[in-house]
Amino acid sequence: MKNIFTTLFLLAFVLVGQAQIDRSQMPEAGPAPEINLKDPQTFELRNGLKVLVVENHKLPRVSIQLSIDNPPVLEGAKAGVSVLTGSLLGKGSKNIKKDDFNEEVDFLGARINFGSQSAFASSLSKYFPRVLELMADAGLNPNFTQDEFDKEKQKIITSLKSEEKSVSAISGRVGLALAYTKKHPYGEFMTEESVNKVTLTDVIQFYEDYFVPANAYLVIVGDIKFNDVKTLVEEQFTPWTKAVPPSFGFSKPADVQYTQINFVDVPNAVQSEITVENLVSLQKKDPDFLSALMANEILGGGGEGRLFLNLREDKAYTYGSYSRLGNDKYVPARFRATASVRNAVTDSSVVEILKEIERIRTEPVTKEELENTKAKYTGRFVMALEDPSTIADYALDIETEGLPKDFYKTYLERINAITIEDVQQAAEKYLKPNNIRIVVAGKGSEILENLENVTFKGKKIPVKYFDKYANATEKPDYNASPPADFNAQTVLNNYIKAIGGKEKLAGVKSYFLLAEAEMQGMKLNLEVKKTAKDQFMQDVKVAGNSMSKQVFNGDKGYMVMQGQRKDMGPEEIVKVKDEAAPFPELNYLNSDISLEGVESIDGKKAYKLKISAEKTVFYDAESGLKVQETTTAEMGGQTMTSTINYMDYKEVSGIQFPFIMAQTVGPQRFEFIVSEIKVNEGVSETDFE
Repeated sequence: MKNIFTTLFLLAFVLVGQAQIDRSQMPEAGPAPEINLKDPQTFELRNGLKVLVVENHKLPRVSIQLSIDNPPVLEGAKAGVSVLTGSLLGKGSKNIKKDDFNEEVDFLGARINFGSQSAFASSLSKYFPRVLELMADAGLNPNFTQDEFDKEKQKIITSLKSEEKSVSAISGRVGLALAYTKKHPYGEFMTEESVNKVTLTDVIQFYEDYFVPANAYLVIVGDIKFNDVKTLVEEQFTPWTKAVPPSFGFSKPADVQYTQINFVDVPNAVQSEITVENLVSLQKKDPDFLSALMANEILGGGGEGRLFLNLREDKAYTYGSYSRLGNDKYVPARFRATASVRNAVTDSSVVEILKEIERIRTEPVTKEELENTKAKYTGRFVMALEDPSTIADYALDIETEGLPKDFYKTYLERINAITIEDVQQAAEKYLKPNNIRIVVAGKGSEILENLENVTFKGKKIPVKYFDKYANATEKPDYNASPPADFNAQTVLNNYIKAIGGKEKLAGVKSYFLLAEAEMQGMKLNLEVKKTAKDQFMQDVKVAGNSMSKQVFNGDKGYMVMQGQRKDMGPEEIVKVKDEAAPFPELNYLNSDISLEGVESIDGKKAYKLKISAEKTVFYDAESGLKVQETTTAEMGGQTMTSTINYMDYKEVSGIQFPFIMAQTVGPQRFEFIVSEIKVNEGVSETDFE
């Protein structure tokens, strides 16, 4: 009976409680949680190195962060010297060989990384003394050798070459150069020419000038004791020679006098890169710093931002649109709103981004937007506290940014105190639609006409033209016509002659190709086999496993995607049969194709042939070689464009083949580098089963 009575009592209690709670109302937020951040213990060496130590005994780990807080450095004609310096640091030292150094770091389960003016290490606390010693040794006694210098220089040059046709890389480079000018540390950029001017002596000089303790901070967080750290740091870093970096001036950046579009023609672009930017004088110590962050987050901080909701969710112009608001204690930073959009909607996307910038300046944000954004920042802040490197960053900020000691202890309290009015005032102050630069990098032949007619608030926005290195240039001419006696067959015959001639091509019964590319850190292996009987096999593998495969035996075929097989339908057979021949151009000669005109591809004139409704091919006007192929397809209700650029032609069995095939699909770009081509060998009937 007692048990029954107790159960009924508890049930009644629950029902009464439910009756008293109005679940249609959001519960009121409680007070901001108190943040218990330990103040770092500090000391300073005679050479100027400042050391901050935060004891945290929750986990047996330690992180070490060395930051040299020098003003920005202008590298000028030898842009790239800092990158080379950073890439050479950490490759052993004068006391320990590179391989031995790396082997010991791996054995200890540690990480040690260097930048040109920074270093980072982490390890279990029991290995902290040795890891600190290794980091100090590599930083203070670098082993700069000509052999490693040559290797690193070649890596950088290869990377620069791979970015030559990257629309996002071009857009990023031009956006910075125009915002700051190329005579500013933030606006200059590496080129193959500037990197080739850098010598090992330049790297050593840069290191001696800027890797110095005058503005250096060493932040150590983790399961350590202050007195032990002090003893170890004094032992390892006292030999660091006291020095002050050289000082110099550079140009002061300024916003444009009026809103304008700065257009960069990238003929191989399958989508446009848009950056809407202006400069902002914003520092972390400013009273409205957090209000400005709130304004930017609401505008374009993520998937809940207005830019994303407008351009992606509502209009389906892009995969995503975002904004960023920088801060810098030395020079103005940038506000940027960005999007990668389909060519057809480039002009419309520019207008929608400008509308959202204007709206957040002139209309108060909603209470819901502000509360959701505060909750997001609160969650991020609390989660970040679990990472020891965050504590190091906070400690360093307070030292280097002139922040009050309780800046992060009262962070959530100040976030919660931000009002709708604060957000609007910050947006009005830092977003400048009347002095905003709109950088658009894209395929001018498809987007420029509409861009030149963009209006905002009743006024047409003027367009200025720049090349991919931010040099002012003339408006591209897309009205060039081929010679009067030229037609599609002329172009095709010139191509066939350029790669070897009809007789040579007719002698090809089959060919076999192997190539490799890298995408998002993964190795892609491509294998292609073709025969004169229109047999075709293409297999793309990742880590040895087939990711995508097509097989066609001349009459029928199938596709395999991630293990799922699908037989080709009639339409697919027609398309693959056209491309299955070793040299499709021989078939094009007898097809109904048209010469559409002349366009610029990588700065050179190329004849544009319309092969079908979905496919366009470009042939260099001078060499006759095929330089680009563009294909469109419907996927998921959207039109997707794929572009392949053909480069680095080499002779195999008397025939010229491209040894680099750079493919762009949406935001992804990867280069297949051909490793092997075999003509009339390496192919059998079983390959097409």
